[in-house]
Amino acid sequence: MVKRFLMVFVVVAGALAVGSAQAAPADDLHALFDEYWANEMEESPFSATGSGVSGYDDKMPGVAPEDHARRKAEAQSFYDRLEAIDRAELDDDDKLSAELLEFILTHNLALSEFDRWRIPFLADTGFHTNFGYVVGATSFRTEQDFENYLERLKGLPGFLDQHVENMRQGLADGFTQPKEILPYILPSFEAQIKDNAAAHPYYKPFVKMPESIPYRRQAALRQEAREVLETDVIPAFQRLLDFMNDEYVPGARETLGAYDLPNGREYYRTLVRYYTTLDTVTPESIHALGLKEVARIRKEMAGVMAKTGFKGNFQDFIEFLRTDEQFYPTTPEDLLERAAWIAKDIDGRLPAYFGKLPRQPYSVEPVPAEIAPNYTTGRYVGAPLGGTRGGQYWVNTYALDKRPYYEMTALTLHEAVPGHHLQSALALEIENAPEFRKDFYPHAFGEGWGLYSEKLGVEMGVYETPYDDFGRLSMEMWRACRLVIDTGIHSKSWTRQQALDYLADNTALSLHNVQTEVDRYIAWPGQALAYKMGELTLWELRRKAERELGDAFDIREFHDAVLTGGGLPLDILRERIDDYIAEMKARTE
Repeated sequence: MVKRFLMVFVVVAGALAVGSAQAAPADDLHALFDEYWANEMEESPFSATGSGVSGYDDKMPGVAPEDHARRKAEAQSFYDRLEAIDRAELDDDDKLSAELLEFILTHNLALSEFDRWRIPFLADTGFHTNFGYVVGATSFRTEQDFENYLERLKGLPGFLDQHVENMRQGLADGFTQPKEILPYILPSFEAQIKDNAAAHPYYKPFVKMPESIPYRRQAALRQEAREVLETDVIPAFQRLLDFMNDEYVPGARETLGAYDLPNGREYYRTLVRYYTTLDTVTPESIHALGLKEVARIRKEMAGVMAKTGFKGNFQDFIEFLRTDEQFYPTTPEDLLERAAWIAKDIDGRLPAYFGKLPRQPYSVEPVPAEIAPNYTTGRYVGAPLGGTRGGQYWVNTYALDKRPYYEMTALTLHEAVPGHHLQSALALEIENAPEFRKDFYPHAFGEGWGLYSEKLGVEMGVYETPYDDFGRLSMEMWRACRLVIDTGIHSKSWTRQQALDYLADNTALSLHNVQTEVDRYIAWPGQALAYKMGELTLWELRRKAERELGDAFDIREFHDAVLTGGGLPLDILRERIDDYIAEMKARTE
């Protein structure tokens, strides 16, 4: 039924294209937006589920080389059609949407040249764990929902097997993750194998089913789910693990940085441009900026350390923070309760800083146990409007002696509010915008806003002690170190140990987190650059608005100007804030 709908849609869109000589540019553009979104949902059914788009919950994405080649051709076709539209006659909203789609397609085409499908996993996530996010985003309200999910489970083994073939191609081409970090990633592959199907996380939807489904039908669905898991899914994960142990780890590359991959220098530069959303920066300029930021933040950390009354040098203080029991929870519930209290405290302060607040709520949840050991400290997991749950602020409760309280305020500001939840939930409510913009997440904008939110917490008054404030600075230092480490590893031949030492010496992160973070940067070239590059731009724009507007500056209006247009590349954000400043000036003249 879905494919038939898409075929009809394409025919209609084609008819529109035939008559494009008579159609207004805006009509052509809107038709292109609709067709692009429909194609995205067809090609990415996991994303469709995550976006709350019905009709795809029984589908698996195609991941064979020919599927990726088809997507590249589709992206080129959409790009060519977009460039053929005369934008001079478009209104400002349509011009912005066209510019954003151009950004997406340009970078998709640039990155597609490197066949990244040969490395389909990172240090803390990947094709082998992403199905868990899909389960969390799926609605389980009707019998049909469970039947659709079972179809997906049946398709999962083929999805995994095809990824194995793709990684075999990566082995043959020398395009793999570095061998040095693989021992720390393998547990996430091992965690997908359970002796008892009912204990597998993918069985969880069947544990408590809606009472509207007859009891006998519930029993039959549960039985089918156990059979699919036992005979198909778990054996497929076992084949995957065997491949990782027997072929991938022995054959993986001995080098570390992206520069050492085939065509690696251009690959890394392309990633830098994508994750920073800036065409003018280079690995060399970012490395120098990182060193400058590290020096600046180090001075601020020394000042806050003095406020605690600690007697000793900086490294003594870091050791004290890493080892003193007063800073660490004793149970997962202690950590989750602390995070939840901080989140609700911030919630009550938001109206003083934001004119528009989102309708969607959020919860505080633990990172799923099967991925927690090598997972980052916290993360935000969004949800569609109208879904059966709100957004989720994930807190890692694995290894509690490595999860200090003094980082929780900054982490909550970043991942929950006013960071990623507020930002992402507002994007779902964008008015007069095509659907693709509600899901668009340029990393420098998104992660830059999260880091900006951490410092905004100082103005909001949510850091209660010097230790909390030092934790904030340690988190900011962590992101500054990323500029140095990411470019050091991927363009300057840094070793893993060199990166570990640098992060450990400059932050109060636990040594466990130091390891997981460095491995994340190694496995995901370029992404770590987004945070500081975006945050520095946001503070630059805010200072400009404060300076030019003087007494007319309103923090709530500024934040609304930043957020209510959804995710934006940094150059486009600059233009938007310039327009906001001009509008405010005109209003007060």
